[in-house]
Amino acid sequence: MEDVGVLSARTAAFLAAVLLLVVAMLWTMQRQLIYFPGTAPVPPAAAVLPGARDVVLETSDGLRLGAWYVPARPPERGITVLVANGNAGDRSLRAPLAEALSRRGLAVLLFDYRGYGGNPGSPSEEGLARDVRAARAYLVDDVGVRPDRILYLGESLGAAVVTELATEHPPAGLVLRSPFTDLAAVGQEHYPFLPVRALLRERYPVREQVARIRAPVSVVYGGADSIVPPEQSVAVARAAVHLHALVEVEGADHNDPALLDGPELVEAVADLADQVGGGLTGPRPNV
Repeated sequence: MEDVGVLSARTAAFLAAVLLLVVAMLWTMQRQLIYFPGTAPVPPAAAVLPGARDVVLETSDGLRLGAWYVPARPPERGITVLVANGNAGDRSLRAPLAEALSRRGLAVLLFDYRGYGGNPGSPSEEGLARDVRAARAYLVDDVGVRPDRILYLGESLGAAVVTELATEHPPAGLVLRSPFTDLAAVGQEHYPFLPVRALLRERYPVREQVARIRAPVSVVYGGADSIVPPEQSVAVARAAVHLHALVEVEGADHNDPALLDGPELVEAVADLADQVGGGLTGPRPNV
């Protein structure tokens, strides 16, 4: 019979090998655990949103990305909302949000990151930073929107994308929906047994970056969010230099309709637009 100490040593060595294998797999496959793109081509803009048009964004590294531009319905607020999606799906899932914002007098740009919605390329933190800059450049250079008339609206991972953009290209205001403090912090919530912070190549340091932004910030989050802990969204709000509003949608989980295009989110965007843009140019439309 083998010595108990020898068996214990072999068991420990086996478990260590398994752990190393798991860590190696997570290191090589981590982006597949972060990004969940809808890869099928999306339909034409006008087939989903009457009056919307298909546009193409040109990134600094030579990619052509699909996007939809949705004009504001009258009376217009004179503000355009650049929407940065979360880590899943494609822009067609944000069509109800764009429709609701358009009805509130706001123009909207929906776009898909590289690797999403039939776009070329593969998503990464650096790549998404290039993509959102292409979206902003389209609004400024092609549509002619003044930078101080653009609101950034970021959803979950997209909140990190627009926060980073705002450190270089300040917007009129920033709406962050379900932001996390940084990617490692939310990853640690879901994988508490792994050294997530040491493994992650993607950082997305939202709380650190929002503290450098001078534009007004509104944060909207779900009180029952099971993906991004509500306390992380609150921590981001507390780090903002100019917090305009902190809105809790009671009982809402991360992907509930209330946080995708619900009245609290739409109202938060319209309210910040009024704050930075002077309000409607006529009677408020029925919504």
